[in-house]
Amino acid sequence: MKYKIVIQQDEDGRYNASCPELRGCHSYGENVEDALKNIREAIELYIGEV
Repeated sequence: MKYKIVIQQDEDGRYNASCPELRGCHSYGENVEDALKNIREAIELYIGEV
């Protein structure tokens, strides 16, 4: 299954990632690659708990 991921840089330079389809599924990273890796892991954990 595919989920939309939104990544935005905050004022501190960190990248925040979220999955709008999964309420409360958020993560972050020091760069885009880390944020993407972390949100994918968060999605896997989220789906495993549902």
